[in-house]
Amino acid sequence: MPFSIATWNINSVRLRMPLVERLLLEKAPDVLCLQETKCPDDQFPSAAFRKLGYEHIAFHGQKGYHGVATVARRPLEIVEKRRFCENDDSRHLSVRFEAGGKKLTLHNFYVPAGGDEPDPEINPKFRHKLDFVAEMNEIRALHDDASASVLVGDLNIAPLEHDVWSHKQLLNVVSHTPVETENFEAMRKAGDWVDLMRLNVPDEQKIYTWWSYRAKDWELSDRGRRLDHVWSSANLAPTLAGIEILRDARGWERPSDHVPVIARFDLD
Repeated sequence: MPFSIATWNINSVRLRMPLVERLLLEKAPDVLCLQETKCPDDQFPSAAFRKLGYEHIAFHGQKGYHGVATVARRPLEIVEKRRFCENDDSRHLSVRFEAGGKKLTLHNFYVPAGGDEPDPEINPKFRHKLDFVAEMNEIRALHDDASASVLVGDLNIAPLEHDVWSHKQLLNVVSHTPVETENFEAMRKAGDWVDLMRLNVPDEQKIYTWWSYRAKDWELSDRGRRLDHVWSSANLAPTLAGIEILRDARGWERPSDHVPVIARFDLD
């Protein structure tokens, strides 16, 4: 059974709803996870999603900042809206649904960006980011014969050398500093998560999902980073049929600085 999950930091779901509609009409993922929705729950554009056939909606939002939402064409059960670092920011949502005869638990994350200065002693935003990733060690890739886990989202860290346009030049830039990348990969491995975007792509091949708004010509300069991720429990990895990064979406009208990533699975 073909099955697909898309993840996208949309940078305001109400502002960019036309882009979301385009994605859903052109690619029709079974499930879509959005980050940085910047929308309180009572103002989420649920009617627009239902009109497109995504009648099952879960959200964890707040006014003006952060926020995550998961929409689907199949029933969803909300599992948890976890609070991290004793902070009420809306940065996590997990749901459960059936696919391919299994119960899938899907975590949707928006990890803090961390500010500009990569020093936790002088930058509380960076300290918060490191603490947030540390708490993510509690999120495990639970699975058995009848269940599996997936974790997606804007995790705001490019962990590998070729997840950025220049490893050397970005070693002291937030999102690719050694303290971030080492803790991030340690957390992923401790949770038994499989990095699906690298499963069939060599580590020396560049992968980007984000291009800064600051670039005059993002496509020409191509100074990207892989900040968006798709992980799964080990039992789901063999069913991966492919990963699609919609690079062209960065050039759509009034785009997000992130692009959608779609994971497709061939389930029994």
